[in-house]
Amino acid sequence: MSPKKTGPASAKTQATRRKSAPRAAQGSDVPAVIEASMDGVSKIETHIPGFDLVADGGLPARRATLIAGTAGSAKTVFATHFLAAGIVNAKDAGVFVTFEDRPDDIRRNMHSFGWDIPAWERAGKWAFVDASGAGDDPTPVIGSYDLSGLLARIEHAAQKIDARRVAMDSLNALFIRFTDRSILRAELHRITAALKDRGMTVVFTGERTDDYGEVTRFGIEEFVADNVVILRNILADERRRRTLEILKFRGTSHQRGEVPFTITDQGIVVIPLTALQLTQSSSTVRITSGVEELDEMCSGGFFRDSITLVSGGTGTGKTLLVAQFVTGGFEQGERCLLFAFEESRDQLYRNAAAWGMDFARMEKQGKLKVVTQYPHALPMEDHLVRMREIIEEYKPNRVAVDSLSALERVFTLRSFREFVISLTSTLKAKATAGLFTSTTPSLLGGGSVTEKHISTLTDSIILLRYVETFGEMRRTITVLKMRGSLHDHAIREYEIDETGMHIGEPLRNVNGILSGRPMVTVRNAGSDSSMSSDDVEVRANRPTSAGRKPAPRPESRTR
Repeated sequence: MSPKKTGPASAKTQATRRKSAPRAAQGSDVPAVIEASMDGVSKIETHIPGFDLVADGGLPARRATLIAGTAGSAKTVFATHFLAAGIVNAKDAGVFVTFEDRPDDIRRNMHSFGWDIPAWERAGKWAFVDASGAGDDPTPVIGSYDLSGLLARIEHAAQKIDARRVAMDSLNALFIRFTDRSILRAELHRITAALKDRGMTVVFTGERTDDYGEVTRFGIEEFVADNVVILRNILADERRRRTLEILKFRGTSHQRGEVPFTITDQGIVVIPLTALQLTQSSSTVRITSGVEELDEMCSGGFFRDSITLVSGGTGTGKTLLVAQFVTGGFEQGERCLLFAFEESRDQLYRNAAAWGMDFARMEKQGKLKVVTQYPHALPMEDHLVRMREIIEEYKPNRVAVDSLSALERVFTLRSFREFVISLTSTLKAKATAGLFTSTTPSLLGGGSVTEKHISTLTDSIILLRYVETFGEMRRTITVLKMRGSLHDHAIREYEIDETGMHIGEPLRNVNGILSGRPMVTVRNAGSDSSMSSDDVEVRANRPTSAGRKPAPRPESRTR
């Protein structure tokens, strides 16, 4: 198969590419490279999840890329993943040149990611070049020297298995053994140039002393490389956070800025927020919220692909609304997925049963999946990757998250917002309805940190608020926002009983509910300040499950 072209190229340029290709593409089911830019710079897909999106198609082919980072930033994992993904996904053989770790150590360490390096060696897909030496002491040098012997070993291993990818880890060991930096720089140029001339894509690692300091410890590797990728392992608010940044791609494009990544049992997973695009379609199909009166307030229910935020103080019924949202989907024959970060599985099932909802029956019929996880158990990026994997596997029609505030409290605001952006993008791309809950910092409502950071990312916002009137706490609900649809603007009172939520008539004569400072306004008739019949309406319109209205307050109560 011929390389896929994405830009025009002259006949001379195409001839040059065919001449420099590492092996003939004719008759092969795997393209050698992907033409990814107008200027003729081709790219090779790394097949590292998420990285190729940030790199606008992959690493520049037949060039050298430096992977720089401090200790523990996953440099060796990245280099190994580059070779492993090439073998598994592109049938590209690879050579791993190690200057520090022994090959046996690398085989054992990388086995936890499911990479069977010994099997690949036996199949002629992987070859080691062991240049680790006997230790870290400087090598005695008498007279001039070069690295021709190392280059010969790499070329021999590459020719033996027909390698297209080479990883070298880590060049820092060479600078410790050989003190003449000018010779090392020239030799590294010679090695990388020779490998590139033979059609190989090279990745080599280099050490840094500071996540936001100089690119490398010795300041040489970045000038040898055509491209530079920086890995960071930052300590923020007593928690580690991994990020990746493409500092430079010579002659081709890439996404700019830091993007988060994590390490799973399958290797590196990059979360490419900078590569997200607003290309998803919009649905006009309505689905039920699970509460009939709320559907009426929303002009017929939620949109099929909408993300709804439910915000309220503790005890206002957010989890109940989640349970009714899930039950409404079950009654429509939909598959529902619930992520819970504050309550255990048994507690959720017990509470649902108290409202007349049988979660166990829903799960038994394959229409409900409940996933519980303590927020502190995983980094934010790991939570996201795990949730996306479950969504991909279960393929739900509805997803509920209860609650986002539990995650926001234990992670940085930046990582939290990135989490919400990526999760909402995942759901919208699959046209899946989402319902997220958020807890306000005070019982009477008011703004919250969570609302400030995710309100613009959601399509609809439902507020649940307490109102204190005449020494009694009452609950209210309103639809604050609903994109693309008319909705009820009234603030209505609701009650919760053994059958769920029941929404009543709009409240009258109460101001300041949304600001968290509700005040009852009493209109006096004359100078005696007595309560008019309108003032009794607030209590008279309260809903009950039996349709009964409580008795009005005594007329003697005035304000």
